[in-house]
Amino acid sequence: MPKKLVIVESPTKSKTLKKYLGESFDVVASGGHLRDLPGEKLGVDIEGDFRPEYVSIPGKRRIIANLRKLAKEAEMIFLASDPDREGEAIAWHLAQLLGMPESKIGRVRFNEITEKAVRQGIDNPTAIDLDKVDAQQARRVLDRLVGYLVSPFLWRTLYKGLSAGRVQSVALRLIVEREREIMSFVPEEYWQLFADLSADTDSFRVKAVKFNGETLKIPNKDAADSHKELLSKQAFVVSEIQKKSLSKSPPPPFITSSMQLAAARQIGFSASKTMLVAQKLYEGVALGEEGMSGLITYMRTDSLRVSDDAQKSCLAFIEKQYGKNFVQPRNFKSAKHSQDAHEAIRPTDVFRTPALIAPFLSREEFRLYELIWKRFIASQMADAKYDQVKLIVSAGPYELAATDRKLIFEGFLKLAEVEKDNGDDEDLVRLPELKPGLALKFALSDATQHFTKPPARFSEGTLVREMEQNGVGRPSTYAQIITTIISRKYVSRSKGKLTPTILGSEVFDLLEKLFPGLFEVSFTAKMEEDLDRVEDGELDWIELLKDFYSGFEPLLGEANKNRTSIKKQLEQETDHICEKCGKPMVIKWGRYGKFLACSNFPECKNTKPIDEQGDPIPETKIERNCPKCNSPMVIKHDRRGHRFLACSAYPACKHTEPFDTGFKCPKEGCSGHLVEKFSKKGKAFYGCSNYPECDFASWDPPVEGKCPNCGCETMFLSMRKRGGSKKCGRCGYSEPVEENARTDE
Repeated sequence: MPKKLVIVESPTKSKTLKKYLGESFDVVASGGHLRDLPGEKLGVDIEGDFRPEYVSIPGKRRIIANLRKLAKEAEMIFLASDPDREGEAIAWHLAQLLGMPESKIGRVRFNEITEKAVRQGIDNPTAIDLDKVDAQQARRVLDRLVGYLVSPFLWRTLYKGLSAGRVQSVALRLIVEREREIMSFVPEEYWQLFADLSADTDSFRVKAVKFNGETLKIPNKDAADSHKELLSKQAFVVSEIQKKSLSKSPPPPFITSSMQLAAARQIGFSASKTMLVAQKLYEGVALGEEGMSGLITYMRTDSLRVSDDAQKSCLAFIEKQYGKNFVQPRNFKSAKHSQDAHEAIRPTDVFRTPALIAPFLSREEFRLYELIWKRFIASQMADAKYDQVKLIVSAGPYELAATDRKLIFEGFLKLAEVEKDNGDDEDLVRLPELKPGLALKFALSDATQHFTKPPARFSEGTLVREMEQNGVGRPSTYAQIITTIISRKYVSRSKGKLTPTILGSEVFDLLEKLFPGLFEVSFTAKMEEDLDRVEDGELDWIELLKDFYSGFEPLLGEANKNRTSIKKQLEQETDHICEKCGKPMVIKWGRYGKFLACSNFPECKNTKPIDEQGDPIPETKIERNCPKCNSPMVIKHDRRGHRFLACSAYPACKHTEPFDTGFKCPKEGCSGHLVEKFSKKGKAFYGCSNYPECDFASWDPPVEGKCPNCGCETMFLSMRKRGGSKKCGRCGYSEPVEENARTDE
C-alpha cells in the first residue's frame, strides 16, 4: 500500500515526526538545500531579469535520486522544511526537483514539533508561499551580485581569496567604527563628593548632588579638595523624605536576538553555538520511554507573540507552582520591522521543567533549555514590588541624597536566575528611620575620582542586538554573519569581545572608497525592508533587483576606474632600502598580511616579513653551516611570520630546513630533534626531524625540564586547562604549572 512521504531537512527532525505519524508515513531528510547557484560562476542572468541558474549541489545527487524514487511511489508528498523564507525556498526547490503534480504536493509548517502541531500541519497542508520564495531568491541573488562582483576588487587590490558580503560587510563596519570610537575616545576626569552621617548609632553615606541649587560638577582633585573642606564645615539636616512604591516588570520571552544575547552573557555561548543547540531542542530530543520530542518552538523569530493555548498553560503552571498572586497575563508588542510569522521562543510544554528532563539532556542542551523555560515562565508572572525611600539632606550650599529600596513582593524574581536588577542597585544605601528637620551627625567627607569610559566593544550578543535595532539582517542570518567575518579573519574574538583585525579594517576602508554608500547601515536596512515587502506581496522581486542594480552598476564602473590609484594609496613608503637593487622598499598587502617589498617590482622581487611596527624581521645567524654549500645558516621568517632555517647564500643556494627548537625527540631510541612545523591552516606543531622514520608530533610546545618518572629530557607545556600542566612526551607523566607559565618557543 502506498505511503505518504514527509520530507524534512534533518535526520533528527525526521525521527521526531516519525514517532508522531506512525507506519503509514515515510519521513526522510533532505539534508538541507539540494539546489543552489553554481560555485564557479555568477549564475545570474543580469540581462534576463536576473534569472538565477540553479544547479544540484555536489554530493546531493544520490539524495535527490532517492527522493524522486520515493515520491513516485508515494500517495501524497508533504514538504516540511523549516517555517521561514529559507525553508520555503527549500520546499520550492524540492517541488521543482521531484517534478510531481501540484495536487500531490502539500506544504506543511510546524512552529513547534509536538504531536498536536504535527498532526494539525499534516491535516491542513497549504500551497508553497511563492512570495516567501521570491523574497529568499531576491536575497540570494543580491548576495551573489555583491559577493561575485565586489570580491574581485579586493583580490586585485589586497590579495586573492578575500570576499565581500552584502550584510557581513555592514556588520564589519559596525565593529570597525566602534573600535575607532574607542581608540579616539578621550576620557574626562570627574569627582564625586560624599559625606558619612549618622542618626544615633545608625551611620550611612550620602552623595552631594547640588551646589547652590545647580548640579554639582567637580572636574579635578583641587576642586574636590576644596569641596571636601567646605562640606565638612556645614550643618547637616534632613530636608525631605520621599517615599514611593515601585514595580519592575519581567522581560518578554526570547526572540532570536535576545536569546543569543542572554546565552552569551549568562552561559557563555557564542551566537552560532546558541543556534546549534536551539536547533536540537526544536527538532527533538529523546526523552526516555516518551521518545523523541520537540522541546522549544521555532528559534528563528523576531516576534513576541505567544499563542493563547501556550499562555493559558503557562498561567496554570505559575498558579500551581507559586500561587495565584504570582500570575499576571501579558501580551508583548513586537518591534515595528518584525515579520511576526512565528511565536516567541518558548518551551512547547511548560510542565516539562528543566529539572524533570535534565537526565535526558546534554549539559549544553539543559543550560539553554533552562534559560528559555525560565524566561517564558517569568514573562507571565507578576511584577516585583518595591518600597523606595529617597533622603534629601541640606548642608549649607549643598544638597545631598541617598536612596534605599526594599523588595516587598518578589513577583517574577521568585524564579531563580532571571535578571534581578537593572544595574543601579550598587547606588542603594540602607537608611534608618528618619524625619524631616532631624539634625544629623557628620563623620567625614570623601571624594572619589572617576573617568568617563569609552563605549564597550561588541560581544556577539550585543552585535546581534545592534544589528536588530538597526534593521540589519534577520533572525535566520545573525549567527552566520558573525561566523563569516570571524572565519575570514576580518574580526578576532578574545574574551568574548569582537575586535577588527588589521585586515578587517583595511577591507572596510577599501570597500568604503570603492563602493561608497553600498555598505551603509541605513542602505542595508532599507534593503531588508524591501525584502519584507516582497514577502508580503507588496513588491515584485525582479523590480527590487533592477532598482538595486541601477545604483550598483555605476559603483562598479567607478571602482574599476579608481582601483589602481587606491591600490597605490595602500602602499606605504618606508626608509628601508632594498639591498639587492638599491630602490626604496614599500609595505604591501599579501595573503598573510603586510610585508616589505621592493618598489622596483617586477624587475626586483625582493620581499621581507615585517613586525607590528613595519620594520623588517632581521635574519639571525646560528652556529651551523649549510649541508649543501657550507655557508652559515640563518633564521628567517616567511610572510606568515613563521620561522625557518635558510642558507645565507640564497639565491645561489636555496636550501631550507624547519626551525630546530633544540629539544631532543622524546621517543625512546630516536636521535632526532623537535622542529617547528605548521598545519595547512597555519597552526604550529612540533615534529621529529627524522620524519618519516620517526612520526612523533605534539601540538604543545617543548619546555625545559626532566621527567621524574622516566628521566626523559623533553617536557611539553599544555595550557588547555586552567593553570596548565607540564607533560612528559614519553611516559605521559603530568604535573601542574603556574597559570602564567609561558614558553618563548
